[in-house]
Amino acid sequence: MNLSDWLAHLEGLHPKGQAGIELGLDRILQVKAALGQVQHCPVIVVGGTNGKGSTCAYLENIIDRAGYRVGSYSSPHLLAYNERVRLNGLPASDEALCAAFARVEVARQQAGNVALTYFEFGTLAAWEVFAEAGIEAAVLEVGLGGRLDAVNAYEPDVSIVTTVALDHTDWLGPDRQSIGFEKAGIYRAGCPAFCADPNPPQRLLDHAAAIGADLRLLGRDFGFERPSAETNENRLQWRWWCRSGERVVKRALAYPGLRGPTQLFNAAVALAALDALSDKLPVTMQAIRPGLIETELPGRFQVVPGKPAIVLDVGHNPQAVKVLADNLSSMGFFDRTHAVVGMLGDKDIVGALQPLRDKVDVWHVATLEGVRGTTAEALAQIIRQAGLGGEVLCYASPELAMHAAKGLASESDRILAFGSFYTVAGALQALRKKT
Repeated sequence: MNLSDWLAHLEGLHPKGQAGIELGLDRILQVKAALGQVQHCPVIVVGGTNGKGSTCAYLENIIDRAGYRVGSYSSPHLLAYNERVRLNGLPASDEALCAAFARVEVARQQAGNVALTYFEFGTLAAWEVFAEAGIEAAVLEVGLGGRLDAVNAYEPDVSIVTTVALDHTDWLGPDRQSIGFEKAGIYRAGCPAFCADPNPPQRLLDHAAAIGADLRLLGRDFGFERPSAETNENRLQWRWWCRSGERVVKRALAYPGLRGPTQLFNAAVALAALDALSDKLPVTMQAIRPGLIETELPGRFQVVPGKPAIVLDVGHNPQAVKVLADNLSSMGFFDRTHAVVGMLGDKDIVGALQPLRDKVDVWHVATLEGVRGTTAEALAQIIRQAGLGGEVLCYASPELAMHAAKGLASESDRILAFGSFYTVAGALQALRKKT
């Protein structure tokens, strides 16, 4: 079986297919035990509503620069499944993934033909790839929530919750308190547990206290400072700090490679987590400095060189799109803004689009396929009824929407593609083809 065969097999195992969500750890723990998986290196688990992908990228890049063999697992992918499983920043090969899938399949059948979800199967296979490669550190990104997510089948040495905002409310609860509790499920007794949200929900704090986690909070135990005009500080640097025992460590650093002011939150918590792991995984400033500057992550306020300016962002909930809107405001002047957008139906579409009210001249709305997808026509109706302003045009796919936006935009315009990983993936495919 080649990789396409295996992915089709994964999609067919669970009654709900690839898009199926069934939270719980029973299934994955059964198969994990049958595989005999043993954790052989430090594990960092990263959850949160927004920012977890960027935080994982910083951790992966710094650990790589420090000379360790590092494995990173994230989801979803943009163009190829291999992007989810990386070894020192490089996607795993088809051969490594297929061999891992085969081992998981044997164990799944031995465990009683367990109906793993697509994500559960992939999570187990990722660890198989890491074990085979002999990694010295693992960075695991939570897929959904935390407490009942497949990644939580592994025991973290350090846990991070980046932000807590409304998303996946059908699964995680209707408010930040409920969602915060679910995300705090990745914390462990006696282990460093970080939260980079400036206003952490009380239920997250209570759960960390109840289990005896070593909770470390932004602004109290670690954080960052921007340069001050009054003190005539170097505007090209920011200052990271964290408490280490009885002392406070401070470091002046160049700005991270990923764009936007919110990246300082992600970079700060990544550095604090590495500081907490310094006895098991020491890294030096010689690794941290280039690790931060050279981090790249497709689809996170990614600006494609050329004219018209093209911005790709996978933001799909109100908090993420508010950050996106702020970043767009700092880009300078453009005659017109074209937005290529497609969204999943289980998102807060109105709330997510509100930050762009009266900031888009032409909406190029695209249908997303699958049971969770929203049609272009339905999305267009939402935009008009919400009074967001601008002309609205409908397309059968993000790829077609991006082609059309490029055809209509002048060199002095800006094109924004956002709303879903599927939207950005389609936009990238369109940009890679000759028009």
